[in-house]
Amino acid sequence: MEHIISNLEKLIHQTGNLIELEESVRLLMYEVFASHMGEVFTRLNDVIVKEKQAKGWTVERNDSREVLFTFGGVAYQHTLMHDSEGHPHYPFDEWMGLKKYHRRSPFVEVKVAEMASESTYRETARILKEWTAVDISHTVVGTIIKQVGEAQAKADEEMVAELEEAAELPKGEEVDYLYAEADGVFVRGTEKKKSHEVHHAVLYEGWDKNGKRVSLRNPKVIMTTQPTEGFWNEVQALTADQYSLEKTQVVTNSDGGPGYTAEKFQEAFSQSEHPVLNQLDSYHVSQGLNRSLGAKQSEYKDGIRKALKEHDWVNFTLWLDTYESTLDDTKKIEKVGDFRSYIGRNWGRIIDWRECLENPPEDARSLGAMESNQRHVSYRMKKRGMHWSQKGAEAMVKIKQGMLNGTLREVYLKDQKRSIRKQREVKQKVRMSQVLRQPVRPSIGAKQGAIGVYTAHSSAIGKLAKSFS
Repeated sequence: MEHIISNLEKLIHQTGNLIELEESVRLLMYEVFASHMGEVFTRLNDVIVKEKQAKGWTVERNDSREVLFTFGGVAYQHTLMHDSEGHPHYPFDEWMGLKKYHRRSPFVEVKVAEMASESTYRETARILKEWTAVDISHTVVGTIIKQVGEAQAKADEEMVAELEEAAELPKGEEVDYLYAEADGVFVRGTEKKKSHEVHHAVLYEGWDKNGKRVSLRNPKVIMTTQPTEGFWNEVQALTADQYSLEKTQVVTNSDGGPGYTAEKFQEAFSQSEHPVLNQLDSYHVSQGLNRSLGAKQSEYKDGIRKALKEHDWVNFTLWLDTYESTLDDTKKIEKVGDFRSYIGRNWGRIIDWRECLENPPEDARSLGAMESNQRHVSYRMKKRGMHWSQKGAEAMVKIKQGMLNGTLREVYLKDQKRSIRKQREVKQKVRMSQVLRQPVRPSIGAKQGAIGVYTAHSSAIGKLAKSFS
């Protein structure tokens, strides 16, 4: 402590203003903490080595390793050992949860991924260098993104596999209503004229109101660039893991495009004994109407909207035919034909789900949360001319999914989470390392004593003993 205080006093004299002083103190803090952490790691390594030697393990050599934490690079000594069967191990690294060949701590890696999900790789590297001791390039940020995203993707694959292998569905939360919406958004790929579709689903239990603000209740998302079949398998697995839907009324919403049909929702939520209600997304209906008839208000659009609301096919056809008769442009006529076909294919889904139930919830609202939720993808992956590889796009959307669901850190640290028994071992080894901290016993001074003569002091032995006193 005195050494730190003297260094602080020295920095105060050497710096000319508070900005320089605080920056110097920050660097000193990183240096001190990294140095002390390295000493602790080395001592713990010594404790574990002695414990393993008692079990018959043999020592091959001591090596140096450095791991980057947010407070700096921690350098320490770890020991390569062989177990009773001759397999090599670094027992301290395994006990601590430090992965082989990883040069950064798990917290650094998951924090980099979380930051890069909101900022560009270069901006993430710059911010980290400004505020922490982490100095990495934007290419390393990309590598970390792939590692962390792969962990979330692997957890989703395991969830799907467990559902397929299970003899019965897991017991989940029982809810009266569950709402699900799904859609896709395309992001540009690295290959020319090739893009990746991000399949996106959001599940929620209702709505919470805070003043004029309305938010989804307990939302869960699934995002992936994998084929449609894999996407719906993940939706079904997540739902089965979270809910028991036997008595639940499921209400769904989509644009009816390829991969997001009513049949896909029915299959994903087939465990419910109630038929799944599926409505056509009103935003896409409105978007199709504006694309066909233009953005300006007109009596034709008002008439078509009224016909759709009243579910009146005759009036819908009448208004659309009347508008089409006013057109001379072939392209505009084709757009009207496309809109007619789109509505015709999905006519049975143009409903208000609240009118299809005898007793809808008191807080029931119209569906349509997907478009605002798509911003999580579009704001990060569709701006400033961004292009994505298949692996990079999948990693990014999985990180987004893990952050929104609150599972990213848990799945990334899945293999490193300590059990209660393991935590007791940690406390015991820390106490043992304190014992090893003292390399020698403290001096207790010279002992006092006397030599028994048992003879006359005038004898030769007596005179020798007298000379020592």
